[in-house]
Amino acid sequence: MKITDVKTWVVGNPPPGIGGRYFIFVKLTTDGGVHGYGEAYSATFGPHLTARMIEDVAERYLVGQDPHDIESFFRRAYSSGFSQRPDISMMGCVSALEIACWDIIGKEANKPVYKLLGGQVHQRLRSYTYLYPHTGSAVPAEADNPDRNVYNDPDLAAQCAAEYVEQGFNAVKLDPAGPYTAFDGHQPRLVDIDLSARMVRAIREAVGTEADILFGTHGQFTASGALRMARAIEPYDPLWFEEPVPPDMPEVMAQVARGTSIPIATGERLTTKWEFARVIENRAATILQPDLGRSGGILETKKIAAMAEAYHIQIAPHCYCGPIVGAANIQLAATLPNFLILESLKQWDGFHETLLRRKIQWEDGWVIPSSEPGLGVELDEAVCEAHPYEGTRLHLEMAGEALFP
Repeated sequence: MKITDVKTWVVGNPPPGIGGRYFIFVKLTTDGGVHGYGEAYSATFGPHLTARMIEDVAERYLVGQDPHDIESFFRRAYSSGFSQRPDISMMGCVSALEIACWDIIGKEANKPVYKLLGGQVHQRLRSYTYLYPHTGSAVPAEADNPDRNVYNDPDLAAQCAAEYVEQGFNAVKLDPAGPYTAFDGHQPRLVDIDLSARMVRAIREAVGTEADILFGTHGQFTASGALRMARAIEPYDPLWFEEPVPPDMPEVMAQVARGTSIPIATGERLTTKWEFARVIENRAATILQPDLGRSGGILETKKIAAMAEAYHIQIAPHCYCGPIVGAANIQLAATLPNFLILESLKQWDGFHETLLRRKIQWEDGWVIPSSEPGLGVELDEAVCEAHPYEGTRLHLEMAGEALFP
């Protein structure tokens, strides 16, 4: 079996754009006509350039090769240009292609990927969602109420959280500690600390003990600033405090971990076992959040999870992508003894459902791993073709503030 063809799509994600403005998908095809899908979580360059980078990596290291040879592919790409170090852009490409290889491997074996990774430990996977304003809800959409939304209004956040709990979720996530800035870490303003505490308190009062609260900050603060924030929200017992400081110095994150009772979670911006090893060695977090579209792929993340397991650290796969990374997360999570919780983009409905020929199964707060071969999902290529992403500028929005316009 040899890989003979590679195709990419950059798909525009229509409003409300849950999971990002675009998705970067890849399809690999073998000489036997078996195909596999992958997806990259990469925002370091424009998405169309990233798609070309994926094609370049595939042409150099995969076309003409057996997709079963995951280790060989990873090492050749990892060492490209004599770099031999974690590279977030290269690993975004590798992750997408590696996921597609596993999809092929599973289809060729007529087994779901989890059967090839040690077997299924979990029959269902606990999931959480961000507090997304949602159509048909009593929570006003931002366009109808631009000055009030679930990210800055405790009452609306509490109402939205209660509605998700009513749907079946038993964990919800928010990041009200903005506005986000490229110039981190910094000290949070008192007004931001106060708002964050009021938001978390309102949600706790609305959901009681029926749901965990996951608190994110996107790595904004200094250690001292993060600890000030942690003290304000500790009384409401969040399940985690996500990325309290930037990801480049786990030694600093460890200072926060030692100074708060809230479990520290991190990992969406890390790649490969080497970066995660530094977090583990420094005892900087007790929950790791690898994103399979960036972390190095399925096998590399299985290794990360194994290292974490030896230190009683749990895994909560991150997903700010489309449904192919979501499906890969599910396949891996089903095999992990130290799995904690899975990021779900609402109920995998909306455009995520439209992109697939068969929806990811979600029931009462739980994701049910598919028993179909490979990743268990198939892209609807006609939908991909019909929704090209035509944006040309790289920019990031968080908490209403646009960066790098």
